[in-house]
Amino acid sequence: MFGMSGRQLAIMLAMALGRIGFGFQIQTVGSLGPYLMDIFHLDYAGLGTLIGAFALPGTFAALPLGLLGRRFGDRLIVGAGMALMAVGGVIAATGGGAQGIAYGRMVCGVGAVAMIIMQGKIIADWFQGKLFMPVLGVAVGAYPIGLGLGQLVQPPLAHAYGWPAPFWAGAAAMGAVAVLFVASFRDAPNAAPVSRSFSLPSGREMLLVIVAGLIWTFYTTGYSSYLSYLPSFMDARGEGLALTGVAMTLATWGNAPGNVVGGSLANRMGGLRVFLFGTLCLVVGMAGTGLLGWSVAGAFVIGILGSFHPAVIVALGTLSARPESRAVGMSLFYTAYYAGNTVGPAFCGWVADRVGDPAGAMYAAAAVSAAALPMYMLHRRLIPHARLLPRP
Repeated sequence: MFGMSGRQLAIMLAMALGRIGFGFQIQTVGSLGPYLMDIFHLDYAGLGTLIGAFALPGTFAALPLGLLGRRFGDRLIVGAGMALMAVGGVIAATGGGAQGIAYGRMVCGVGAVAMIIMQGKIIADWFQGKLFMPVLGVAVGAYPIGLGLGQLVQPPLAHAYGWPAPFWAGAAAMGAVAVLFVASFRDAPNAAPVSRSFSLPSGREMLLVIVAGLIWTFYTTGYSSYLSYLPSFMDARGEGLALTGVAMTLATWGNAPGNVVGGSLANRMGGLRVFLFGTLCLVVGMAGTGLLGWSVAGAFVIGILGSFHPAVIVALGTLSARPESRAVGMSLFYTAYYAGNTVGPAFCGWVADRVGDPAGAMYAAAAVSAAALPMYMLHRRLIPHARLLPRP
């Protein structure tokens, strides 16, 4: 991480803070799950639908925003996306109920799409060679820091100032990050020239990024569903807020060192070994939580050991398209991601309702996480990963 210029450090900080704010906002409903279910008379499937509202717009907005990113550039699209996330937080806070929260989260979701689809391209442009994987690990690892921060501060905020307070906090944070990003970002001096005309990647590139997007979809859907229902799982077993906070901290903040370490290990050991290890830890941790009540032990396995491979997956999506096609390529990557994350939490909630216990959501999250493995192997058959992810 040494040898970076001041501009590179500022851009990496803005990217990381944007992902932290994203995690904070997306976790709000999960953190307040028992509270919101009681106030608005929701079942687990209803709570899952409210969680998935954040991801719904991305299914339709990712590709148009990727094309707009190619036309108008990284700075405008990412800055506007961060501003929309702030606006969405305000709508959720002032909407007066579950419907208003859903509308606000959908606006946040559009903004998040605009921010996220450009981040991989920005990192690839600004951080090349041996810096690429570690910096990507920092950016990806920042997201669960926001999740953990949300679990720690959002329930106390809601109990002290009412349920809208956490949504106000997320809006304020994203507004500040938007200002920082717009002030600090410039196009990379050595970035590949990009045509401003509207065009799509080649058919092979689209296939590669969509398959990579499905890997990311299964990983993130399983992980986010686990996090969304863990507070309800622990509440149903009489475990207090303090212990829930410990488990959520391990499951989220543990991702920060895990992602950075995993990115570095991928440079030395190759992506396959890192991916297999991380996926196995996720499945074992989630299934063990549901079957054996491993609230804290499972959180350790999932949060730290199960977080080695996310940067590998995002790298596959970023590098599956040529530099001039990455903005549109990543929009396809995230179209798959948002489609899965729209229905995934509701599916896990439906399983919990059928089982009659939030442990059902843990089993469903484990099964969804395991589905990433065949998609990864398919991607390896389509293109040699030794060429796509060469070791520095």
